[in-house]
Amino acid sequence: MRRHKGKLAGLIVCVVAMCWTMNSCTGIADGITPVKNFNQEKYLGTWYEIARLDHKFERGLSEITAVYSVKDDGGIKVINTGYNKEKGEWTTAEGKAYFVGESDVAHLKVSFFGPFYGSYVVFDLDEKDYDYAYITSYNKDYLWFLSRTPNVSKADKQKFLDRAKQDGFDVDELIFVDHGQVKQ
Repeated sequence: MRRHKGKLAGLIVCVVAMCWTMNSCTGIADGITPVKNFNQEKYLGTWYEIARLDHKFERGLSEITAVYSVKDDGGIKVINTGYNKEKGEWTTAEGKAYFVGESDVAHLKVSFFGPFYGSYVVFDLDEKDYDYAYITSYNKDYLWFLSRTPNVSKADKQKFLDRAKQDGFDVDELIFVDHGQVKQ
């Protein structure tokens, strides 16, 4: 009996730790505030990744796009596509996203891997035309600059850099994504 109690206690600790970890992964980075008055319909469609902090699931990719559409269950379907120059092939990942709270606050949880979700926080946005968006996650190791066009002006890049630096992101580690070199 004692052996089973130990296993049960271990299982409970693992479940609690997993729940805590999953919830912390859908939180908001310190000092970041999600965009309010967010309009999901205006956000849907194709976005081009202009810059990002490196992470393993996009490492080595260029020509990255994200396409957002409405799912039957009311969530958002996410299709990310990028070109792996080394392998000479396109990579596509399909995910799903749901609002963490109210649908007019740009804080979502996104999953590409089953039941595991990560935070998707739009913290700056061209609120009139939805031409650009700055996104982070539960910590400042993640940062993206998305645009409706594959190329942005030097002024737009500088505005992004200034904001990211002000918010405590490591702008020296940013990767600016190459677009327009490969035809699909």
